[in-house]
Amino acid sequence: MKTLRNSILCLGVVLLASPILRAQDFSKYRGFSLGTSLATVLKQTQQKPVDVKVLHARPTLVQELNWWPPSVPGASYRADSAEQMLFSFCNGELYKISVTYDVSSTQGLTTDDMVKSISAKYGPATILEPETDSVSNAKFNNNDMAVASWEDSQYLFKLVRSQFTNRFGLIVFSKLLNAEAEIVVADAMAMEKQEKPQREADLKKKEADDLEAERQKNQKAFRP
Repeated sequence: MKTLRNSILCLGVVLLASPILRAQDFSKYRGFSLGTSLATVLKQTQQKPVDVKVLHARPTLVQELNWWPPSVPGASYRADSAEQMLFSFCNGELYKISVTYDVSSTQGLTTDDMVKSISAKYGPATILEPETDSVSNAKFNNNDMAVASWEDSQYLFKLVRSQFTNRFGLIVFSKLLNAEAEIVVADAMAMEKQEKPQREADLKKKEADDLEAERQKNQKAFRP
């Protein structure tokens, strides 16, 4: 009998905990899964390859895709609470999602209100010291601060807030893929800096050659 009671108690604990465990899936945000392909995200957002922006082509392809969630139909069209979502890809793989929340949807909400709302889905938050977070700067400017975070061993969510506009945002990323992407971006920027003098020299030469070709053409065609 004692064994039966213990078994029932354990089952009850598991059943009560399972909704929380299911809710704390940090690999996804609104149906978008970190690590998924660019083609999949394009299909989900109903956008086209032409909408994708190439940030760096070498040494590894780094791209981003901006998406504005559509308004929700009803008695009157209501804007989604997420005004804009920026998807970041490294070698065609989604490693980060940067969300900008609609101002009207967060009007009057405090940081505690936002933390409470997000925590209802992702569990207890870690409250961060009010300092600028470099991870957030990929989408938000230097005046935005990370105020709370949610994470597991693989993924991290960060709630950010502008010091001047009070606009809220959320940064969602894979720790591993984001670390790899940061290395790739640093290498790309170093390469571009090294090649910049030659690119500028080539551009000046092309402009001079084009001007000379135009001069010669007009020299033959000009009639005073």
